[in-house]
Amino acid sequence: MRCNDEQEQEQEQEQEQEQTSGLPKHIAIIMDGNNRWAKRRGLRGAAGHKEGAKAVKETVKNCVRLGIEALTVFAFSSENWRRPKEEVELLMQLFLESLNSEVEELYANGVRLRFVGDLSLFSEPLQKGMRSAMAYTENNRRLIFNVAVNYGGRWDITEAARSIAGDVQRGALQLADIDEHLLDARVTLSDQPPVDLCIRTSGERRISNFLLWQIAYAELYFAECLWPDFDFKALKTAVDDFAARQRRFGRTSEQVESLSGVDASSGSVSIEPTGAPCADDVSSC
Repeated sequence: MRCNDEQEQEQEQEQEQEQTSGLPKHIAIIMDGNNRWAKRRGLRGAAGHKEGAKAVKETVKNCVRLGIEALTVFAFSSENWRRPKEEVELLMQLFLESLNSEVEELYANGVRLRFVGDLSLFSEPLQKGMRSAMAYTENNRRLIFNVAVNYGGRWDITEAARSIAGDVQRGALQLADIDEHLLDARVTLSDQPPVDLCIRTSGERRISNFLLWQIAYAELYFAECLWPDFDFKALKTAVDDFAARQRRFGRTSEQVESLSGVDASSGSVSIEPTGAPCADDVSSC
């Protein structure tokens, strides 16, 4: 059933008030630059992917440290199947190794692991490992760590549209029931805070079919460093940049300031560790 206009406006205002200050609740990262990192050092691409996996592990740990609620990383896009066969096989091997070696530490540190995307194209052992890891950590609440694999933003929206069309066909929905809020509830990550900050490393300035619906109002941050070099300092710089921005959502600056009661463009936030470090991984694209 659709919310009435007043309820929707109240919900949107509450969401906007929460998002005009402080830390991002949900960070999404396009992890780019593994191969270039390796080439610059005269190494094979495999070395870059392995270092990239270490950077994922550190980023999960650092998000826990900062008190971020959700982290989503683009580990393997639906387009990455076009890469050389040896590279794809290496990434699949890294996924399996990471599942076997890191899940216990994720669990111990209160991290919930989720894989999002079309998992059906992966090998059965890998699918089984993913399902097992998700089930094992599903009750953890400290950080939701989403790993987007065989994922594409267009695929995500298409699947949501197909789900809604099926409900209309069965008579469970009417055409008049279809609106932005209904579609929003059907896309991936709909049960989590909206993506506030989307980071891409390596100096590239593209979205690359990542979370097209979910980042409609996210702040975009493009880091010059290659993904294996993305450390706590780089993450904090991105978070500070986010905190210095004023998110207006179509309103004027004055309206935003009156809603929040503070100047939302006040600058860098002071960050204190919120708990013990944790870890995980999975390789980057």
